[in-house]
Order: sequence, then C-alpha cells, then structure tokens
Amino acid sequence: QVQLVESGGGSVQTGDSLRLSCSDSGRTLRNYPMGWFRQAPGKEREFVATISVNAGVRYYADSVKGRFTISRDNIKNTVYLQMNSLKPEDTAAYFCAASFKGLASTRQSDFGSWGQGTQVTVSS
Repeated sequence: QVQLVESGGGSVQTGDSLRLSCSDSGRTLRNYPMGWFRQAPGKEREFVATISVNAGVRYYADSVKGRFTISRDNIKNTVYLQMNSLKPEDTAAYFCAASFKGLASTRQSDFGSWGQGTQVTVSS
C-alpha cells in the first residue's frame, strides 16, 4: 500500500518559487512511477508532471514546461516538484500519485494511489 503525503505548499507572489514534496510512509514509493496533478477551484484535475522509477523519463504539461521540474530520491522515498516563476494560473491544490501501470504516464486513470493534496496560491 502506497500512502502518500504532500507538503510544501503555500501562498507566494508571482515569480516566486516553491518546492513540493511527496513522501510515502510505507517506503514503497521507490517502486512506482510517480506523477503530480493539480486542481484549481471549479476546474477538473489536470496533469502536471510525471517521472519514471529510475527518473530516466519525465513528461510535463505544456503549461509548466521550462518552469517546473519533477525529481525523485528513491533512498528517501520522496518525489519533488520544483516550481519556479510561479504565475497566478498555477494556483491549485497539488496532488501526487503513484502509477500502477509500470510506466510514467500523463493519464490520471493510470494512477492508483493519491495523496490528500497541498494548496499552492500565487498572487499577482
């Protein structure tokens, strides 16, 4: 069982940076491709970034490409999302998730375990 907990969210201003973390108390995160998704108020949850088990494959949504970086530390059982040059449109609840399909994926349906989310608010 993968039990994911996100942290690192907060309220920042346009242009600031944040680093989100996603850890697994069961210490099995290292075995799964991982993803970050976000959901803004009144909108559907959307893909942000994904990373394979060995970090050799990473995909990003076009809206965050060049600003966000996904990484992982399998020794610490933690996945990170470094967010730079934040914009008001990045405001959302951010969720990490573990893929049970064995591959990094952009599809929410490929992810079977989800964290509770961490809020990111970017003001102009």
